[in-house]
Amino acid sequence: MTKFVFVTGGVVSSLGKGIAAASLAAILESRGLKVTMIKLDPYINVDPGTMSPFQHGEVFVTEDGAETDLDLGHYERFISTKMHKTNNFTTGQIYESVLHKERHGEYLGKTVQVIPHITNEIQEFILRGVRNSLDGHPDVAVIEIGGTVGDIESLPFVEAIRQLSFRVGRNNTCFMHLTLCPYIASAGELKTKPTQHSVQKLREEGVYPDVLLCRADRPIPENERAKISLFSNVPMDHVISVYDAKTIYEVPLILHEQHLDDIVCEKLGIKAKEADLSQWKNIVHRYMEPQNGSVTIAMVGKYVDYADSYKSLNEALIHAGITTDTHVKVKYVDSTDIEENGTGCLKGVDAILVPGGFGKRGVEGMIKAIEYARTHKIPFLGICLGMQCAVIEFARHVCGLGSANSTEFDVDTPHPVVALITEWHDRTGKVEHRDEDSDLGGTMRLGRQECPVEADTLAHSIYGDHVAERHRHRYEVNNSYVSQFEEKGMVIAARTPKDHLPEIMEIHNHPFFIGVQFHPEFTSNPREGHPLFTAYVKAAIAERDRKATAEEKAE
Repeated sequence: MTKFVFVTGGVVSSLGKGIAAASLAAILESRGLKVTMIKLDPYINVDPGTMSPFQHGEVFVTEDGAETDLDLGHYERFISTKMHKTNNFTTGQIYESVLHKERHGEYLGKTVQVIPHITNEIQEFILRGVRNSLDGHPDVAVIEIGGTVGDIESLPFVEAIRQLSFRVGRNNTCFMHLTLCPYIASAGELKTKPTQHSVQKLREEGVYPDVLLCRADRPIPENERAKISLFSNVPMDHVISVYDAKTIYEVPLILHEQHLDDIVCEKLGIKAKEADLSQWKNIVHRYMEPQNGSVTIAMVGKYVDYADSYKSLNEALIHAGITTDTHVKVKYVDSTDIEENGTGCLKGVDAILVPGGFGKRGVEGMIKAIEYARTHKIPFLGICLGMQCAVIEFARHVCGLGSANSTEFDVDTPHPVVALITEWHDRTGKVEHRDEDSDLGGTMRLGRQECPVEADTLAHSIYGDHVAERHRHRYEVNNSYVSQFEEKGMVIAARTPKDHLPEIMEIHNHPFFIGVQFHPEFTSNPREGHPLFTAYVKAAIAERDRKATAEEKAE
C-alpha cells in the first residue's frame, strides 16, 4: 500500500517547499523506495499556461504535454520518476470537474458544497495521481500543498488531506510542515514565534504536524529547536533545521544528516535499506570545487528580472557546469536594453543564449544579440523563441529579406518566416487546428515529440539518430522559406516526421551556432546533465581558451 507524506508551508511563500519535498523524495529513493510526487496549487487558473512569468515563474511541461507548476521541474531533477498531467492540479481543475459532474446530474439533486464535494474531489485527484504513477504501485507519495497555511485559498486542500489521512489510515500518513525562523539583526537572534503561530494555525485547521522543517539563513541552535518543540508539541528531534545551502542539491544531505528520512520511515512503518547519497555528495563536490575554471554566458531574455522565469534553464546550465567541472556564470541581459543601448554589454562573454518567451517586447534586442553572436563567431544557443529569432536574423541579414519577421510580432510582414501553423499533428497523431482567435491555453504544441536527426550535423553529434524533447510554442518556422535558408548555408538538422516542421537549425561555418524549437532544459538533471547543454558549455570553454591564447600572443 502506498504511504503518504503531506507537505504544507507557513508564515510566507517561497520558502522552498518544492525543494524540501523533492529532497526528501530523493533520500527515500536512495533507500530503494519507489517515490512519486504531486503538487496541489490553490489558484483558480486551470493551469499556469497563461500566467505571467513575472508573477508565477516558469511553466514546466511534462512529457504528456501538461503545463504545470515549476516545482514539477524540481521533482524530475531530484528523483527518477517522470511527472505527468495527474501529478499537478489546481483549484480551477477541481471546480471545473465538480461543476461538470453537477451539470450531468451526478450528484442526484444534492446541494453541491465545499465539504464534502470539493474536498472529496481533491482526494480523488490525489489518488488518481498515485494510480497513474509507477504502474500504480509507488511506495511513497509526497504531496505538496501550495500556498500558505492560513490563506483562504488553501483551506479546502488542508481539509482534504486531513480527511484523506483517516481514509488511508493515520499510520500511513506523515504531515511535514515548513516554516520560517527569521533572524533579527538588531536583536542578534533567531525568532521562533512565526513558526509557533504557523503550527497553531495548522492545528486549528485539523492537521497536527509530525515533522517541522524550519527555514533560516543559518543553522538553528538547540535552544531554539527545544522552544519550537515545546510550543508546537513536536518532538525535538523532529524539528529539522533547514538552513541556507550553497546549492539546492546540498539539501538532501542536510536533511539526511538530521535523520529526516529515518523519522518519516518510522512514522510510516517502512523498513528500507540505508540511504546511499554518494551521488549527491559527488554532485555537490563537483559544483563547489570545479576543476576547469569558469565561463560567462550571456542570457538575453525578456524576463531576466525574475530568476524563476528561467528556472529549468538556469539549472540545466548548472548541470552542464557540474558535468564539465566548470563554474558557469550567467550574465542576465534584458533584451530591451540591447534595443536601447546596443550590444556593447555582450563584449567579453564566452557564449550567448536566447531563451523562449512570448510577445513582441524585446524581440529586436534578441535579434541584435544573435547577429552579434553569428558575426563575431561566439557560441550561440537559441531555444524556442530564440531559434525563431535566429531564423528571422538569418533571413534579414544573410538572405536579404529585410522585412522578415514572425506573424506573432508583425501580422503584415511581407516575409513571414515564422508563422502560426493552422493545422498540425499532436504527439498522439491527432490533427489539431488553431488560429489567431483560438484560446491561448489550448493551441500550443506541447509535450514530448520524437524526430530523426540528419547525419553529419552538430545536432547528430549531440543527440545521435533521434531527438525526443518537450515543446511549448504556438508559432513555427515557415517551410516556404526553408529552401532559401538552405541555399545560404543554414542547415535544418531535424524535422518533425509528419509535418516536416524545422526542429533544429544550425550554421556550420561557426564554432557553435544552433537553435532548437523545443525546450531541452526540461529534461536536464544534475546526475547526467544534458548533452546539448554540455556541448554548449564545452564550446564556451573553447571560446574562453581561444581568447586567452589570443591575449597571450598579443602580449
